[in-house]
Amino acid sequence: MPNGYNGKIIRVDLSARIISVEEPEEDFYRSYVGGRGLISYFLHREVKTGADPLGPDNKLIFATGVLTGVPIAGSGRHSVGAKSPLTNGYGDAEAGGYWGAELKHAGFDAIIVEGKSDVPVYLWIEDGKAEIKNASHLWGKTTGQCQSIIRQELGDKSIRVAQIGIGGENQVRYACVINDLSHAAGRAGMGAVMGSKNLKAVAVRGRQKVALANPGAVSSIIKWFNEDLKTNRGALNMSENGTPGILAGFNMIGALPTRNFREGVFEGADKISGQAMKESILVSKHGCYACPIRCKQTVAVAEPYDVDSAYGGPEYETLGSFGSNCGIDNLKAIAKANELCNAYGLDTISAGDTIAFAMECFEQGILTEKDTGGLKLNFGDAEAMLQLVEMIARREGLGKILAEDMVTAAREIGNGAEEYAMHVKGQGIPMHEPRLKPGAGVGYAISPTGADHNHGMHDTGYARRIGGVIRALGVSETVPAQDLNPAKIRILVYNSLWQHTKNCFVWCDFVPLGMDKMIELINGITGWNTNTWELMKVGERCVTLAQAFNVREGKTKAADSLPRRFFTPYTSGPMKGVSINEEDFRQAVDTYYAMVGWDRESGIPALAKLQELGIEWAAGV
Repeated sequence: MPNGYNGKIIRVDLSARIISVEEPEEDFYRSYVGGRGLISYFLHREVKTGADPLGPDNKLIFATGVLTGVPIAGSGRHSVGAKSPLTNGYGDAEAGGYWGAELKHAGFDAIIVEGKSDVPVYLWIEDGKAEIKNASHLWGKTTGQCQSIIRQELGDKSIRVAQIGIGGENQVRYACVINDLSHAAGRAGMGAVMGSKNLKAVAVRGRQKVALANPGAVSSIIKWFNEDLKTNRGALNMSENGTPGILAGFNMIGALPTRNFREGVFEGADKISGQAMKESILVSKHGCYACPIRCKQTVAVAEPYDVDSAYGGPEYETLGSFGSNCGIDNLKAIAKANELCNAYGLDTISAGDTIAFAMECFEQGILTEKDTGGLKLNFGDAEAMLQLVEMIARREGLGKILAEDMVTAAREIGNGAEEYAMHVKGQGIPMHEPRLKPGAGVGYAISPTGADHNHGMHDTGYARRIGGVIRALGVSETVPAQDLNPAKIRILVYNSLWQHTKNCFVWCDFVPLGMDKMIELINGITGWNTNTWELMKVGERCVTLAQAFNVREGKTKAADSLPRRFFTPYTSGPMKGVSINEEDFRQAVDTYYAMVGWDRESGIPALAKLQELGIEWAAGV
């Protein structure tokens, strides 16, 4: 068994009701590390070309990383991956909380789910053992109800549950996998895949510690880290304000997504800000396994909506997607939307984006009350927004169309609706405005899973100073936020590779552990004596496999783009007149392709690049 791992992966064939355990060699773990690395490997190796994302040939993979379950802040995460029903290409998502650490402590590094059960089931894993159990009585339940029933029938309140709600059961294309009720593997539609397999939940209980090569070295880093947290400004700010703290700043500079990304200033921002939440509905903070930062918000509302605090509270992305982007300044209604999404298992970014899209279509006369079942989908209508969340989760009325990916939904609505669908490859745009951060916009375009704000870069962070990982990789010159020159794309390449690498570790972005300490920690855990070069190659290996998978599944370079809205200047606010230059954007995508070794026309990774990464087996597969 390699240190830092259990050396065991569960394979669950739901069609045949067979559970087996595989024990990969240590070299396999060192090549792929975990999380996105394991997912990209197994999807490319095992999912056949053209497989239906919602069919039995797709595979659903839960993967921990080398750091998961080690008692240090940032190590409570795991990844979920499959062929995405949202983009019809490579898909994965990460989640925090306690479930990933529990799986590691239960004796397994990953789960591969294949086939489809003929009845609803859940998977029960406890201390090295696993079994498939009937879940017919859980189907149709909210995530809160399901977790409570599973814990009661298995007789242990400490069981951790990753599950779907009715959104996943109804195969909403952007359904997510929820664990601990308030943590979501939110993007790429993993909940829909889980629902297509009739798998309601994966319940886990583990009591063993992660084996460490050098416990003393790991303890020393943990001690240093806990001391550093006391004075680290970034960590202290995240602990105090969480992600909602950034909303007011984006509005001040004119880059808060408003009314379907049409505007950058929301007149009701003060009513939905992190400060407003603190002063009204915030009741406590919570966090993830072994993490003292506790950046997650817990809210409670009694009237006019009953919001259960068990479902946590809205993050920045949720405040933006259901708030400013829908023109809604009712904080209690946004909290209710967040609760519904966690109870039903829906990605709040995609759900909010989709509703904002529908609101603009209604405003433009493309959708009418006849289409909406009498709903007046005006920007700012909180009641209409909440009704649409329900309709989408249940696939009722207009919700049946809006439960699809944005490409399909816009096509079915027709009459020019495509102009108002803010997505990349079918996945809704996160609440980080590309006109403020054009490098992030390129990152959205080239992300293997569609628009994702954690795969690329945030330009504003490199406009005044270069530090951290990027400085350690040899970049010293700042680049203005609005530039899209080769120097900017170089930063995007390096930063995105580091992000992909961290998603193989399955490490939290909010935990400030520098590259040197990260490598020291991994060496203490594994005994590998690894280095920056080797670990960055892991990230490059996994994203190259994801790109090869997408090309194999028919994705072309044309999909690596942005909605036309972002090439159109703002007409008001502090950023009035600012847009992305489309020619510069196209050149930037070409430059990115050239820098990472992908063909500029087809996007196919060069054979020499695959050979250099040791994955030549992916050529033409």
